Amino acid sequence: MKLYIVPTPIGNLEDITLRAIRILKEVDLILAEDTRTSGNLLRHLGIEKRLSAHHQHNEHKTVTMIAERIANGEKIALITDAGTPAISDPGFLLVRECIAQGIEVECLPGPTAFVPALVNSGLPNDTFCFEGFLPQKKGRQTKIKSLINEQRTMIFYESPHRLVKALDQLAEHFGSDRRASVSRELTKLYEENKRGTLKELSDYFKTKTVKGEIVLVVEGNRNKKVQIETDNDED
Repeated sequence: MKLYIVPTPIGNLEDITLRAIRILKEVDLILAEDTRTSGNLLRHLGIEKRLSAHHQHNEHKTVTMIAERIANGEKIALITDAGTPAISDPGFLLVRECIAQGIEVECLPGPTAFVPALVNSGLPNDTFCFEGFLPQKKGRQTKIKSLINEQRTMIFYESPHRLVKALDQLAEHFGSDRRASVSRELTKLYEENKRGTLKELSDYFKTKTVKGEIVLVVEGNRNKKVQIETDNDED
């Protein structure tokens, strides 16, 4: 009895392993973040398999049932729309429940957006921290302030319509000359990797209509430690 965590391509459909394809063919059920998106991938791979929706709106209610089904002998795989499940996507709750019930979890290696973004940023990658999405409103400024003295390279996910806002806020607290890199549409036809200071990147993207998934990589603090003032923020 085992839960399979199967990464799927973040853009280029060639970026899926032979092992992932084999597992998806062998399991009894595939849990998908969006069955329509995953259905397109499975059709491309020539896989006919039963799909069931597993997303942030229902995962709290279904993880116990799914774990019990695996314990009773079903082979189940979890995938998301793109990349590795549980990395800013559903998956953590199910993995935790399976472990609690003594069910083995096997996570296959595969695509995830922040690794290529970090490597091609040109910023130090011997140590780094992945921060996922910044809070959209309440707590956003507090989160950024808490990272002012972070010495490791920082990685964020951001939506296209909040990219410039994020660059400006990071520049305000980290300094406009802090180096950074923005990766957009990774592995796709119009992939873009833009490097520069936070101010340079903000100025550049203010002149563009930004589309696609965004990974923002920011240099750590290599200067003198800053005294952080704390307050409650709403945005």
